[in-house]
Amino acid sequence: MRLMQIRDGRVRRVVATDRDRSWIVGGRIHTVLDLARAAIARRTTIAKLVQAAPGRREVDPAALLAKGRVLAPVDHPDPAHLLVTGTGLTHLGSAATRDSMHAKVTTDDEASLTDSMKMFRMGLEGGKPARGETGVQPEWFYKGDGSFVTAPGKALVSPAFGEDGGEEPEVAGIYLVGRDGQPWRIGFALLNEFSDHVMERRNYLFLAHSKLRPCSFGPELLIGDLPDDIRGISRIRRGDTVIFEQPFLTGEANMSHSIANLEAHHFKYPYFRRPGDVHVHCFGTATLSFAAGIRTQAGDVFEISAPEFGLPLANPLAVGKEERVRIRRL
Repeated sequence: MRLMQIRDGRVRRVVATDRDRSWIVGGRIHTVLDLARAAIARRTTIAKLVQAAPGRREVDPAALLAKGRVLAPVDHPDPAHLLVTGTGLTHLGSAATRDSMHAKVTTDDEASLTDSMKMFRMGLEGGKPARGETGVQPEWFYKGDGSFVTAPGKALVSPAFGEDGGEEPEVAGIYLVGRDGQPWRIGFALLNEFSDHVMERRNYLFLAHSKLRPCSFGPELLIGDLPDDIRGISRIRRGDTVIFEQPFLTGEANMSHSIANLEAHHFKYPYFRRPGDVHVHCFGTATLSFAAGIRTQAGDVFEISAPEFGLPLANPLAVGKEERVRIRRL
């Protein structure tokens, strides 16, 4: 089952898709967050709540997306209580992509390995621990709060001071922390982890800066388990021309870390178990147009798709206006 959020007149609604049928979930449920809260309170699943909800007004998700009525599949009334974070060097091939960005040559000689390759090898050796054991922690970064989230179809805005605006096709886990501090996974979504790769390439210590950019995820949210082998396509369109097209692989069969290990190392911090918070946690990628020599420009359209997630995620690139910030003394 997949879910998405839409504007339906003056209210929000959830659209559910199961096999070849899509319908608006009726009743008092207006958002995916409503569904998640209700599922926790009633000790049931989101899928069961959706199936039991009244009303079966069928809709066409693709038409809703084309009309600009689709929102991010999960949000929070207070954007400060939605955190976007992520992990890197988690996929087979991701270290080679990172190294190519930094023009490094790696060998089997431990002394000559880059920090990226060392961390990647740590994941290969200890990123998929047995049940009950603790695996090695991944690279981790903070991306922003709910105000950094751009709806599907809307522009990803690179700041005027940015040196690059590039896509990163990923899968993200979506979570809600219950009133007792227990994290619950709502589902999974495609995510464009939009970043500044020119800044990152200057020095990998700038990675934290390079991640402070908007992102977009959806349009649909996959409920249930994540398939082990996901094969998607990442494209960039410039007008009528596709200037970049490359497959991307994700799912645990293509990763050096298990999803459970990535989740464990995120939610081990008490701050990330604050009751009521929503978390969007990116699982990483090994496919970047920047590593293939592509330089994006305003008006380019990023498109990320994978069959398991339904509709493709597409966003145009825009560049923001220059801002002058003056710090005043109190």
